[in-house]
Amino acid sequence: MGHDHDETTGHDEAGHSHGEHSHDHREHEHDSDHDHSHGEHTHDDHHAHDAEGVDIGVLTVSTSRTLDDDPAGDIIAAACEDAGHEIAERRLVADEMDAIGDAVAALLDEGVDVVLTTGGTGLTPDDVTVDAIEPLFDRAVPGFGELFRWLSYEEVGPMAMASRATAGIVDDRLVFCLPGSENAARTGAEKLVAPAVGHLLGLVRR
Repeated sequence: MGHDHDETTGHDEAGHSHGEHSHDHREHEHDSDHDHSHGEHTHDDHHAHDAEGVDIGVLTVSTSRTLDDDPAGDIIAAACEDAGHEIAERRLVADEMDAIGDAVAALLDEGVDVVLTTGGTGLTPDDVTVDAIEPLFDRAVPGFGELFRWLSYEEVGPMAMASRATAGIVDDRLVFCLPGSENAARTGAEKLVAPAVGHLLGLVRR
């Protein structure tokens, strides 16, 4: 996950997305009054319950980092704050199953709306973050991991499948497990979590 990001989206712009746009345009012409009204109504409903100013806890999973030397955690915190959310707590925990699960549970018990972890989502034997946190989930949010690996594939190719980045719902809160590399943390936080977490939390709490 250490490669620089490539922001190009030439494939979608040149192919699939353009085709979908043309199809939608023809449907719109077919029944413009109905589609326009329905679209406005759906958009209003879609964001009516969005949460604003989400309180977020950032948990770095590492045996070698400190909170003073935590570039991935810094990137995640900055992305969330730039999107108008509040970093309520930042903590560090070792790569140990019980310690990770307890740390996430403690942050949730203390009232944060969302926990973002960074580190321990790979395939090596000491990558146990996902194993520690998934048992806490009431429901998984598979779209997060799917989108994360899709974005990563555009950057690093098939090595993206080595990431087990995931997310889930615990009671009426959300937990996201991001990789520990700076570039991967930036991808997950800036492109996925920060812009969408208010809406996702609103859906969870409806």
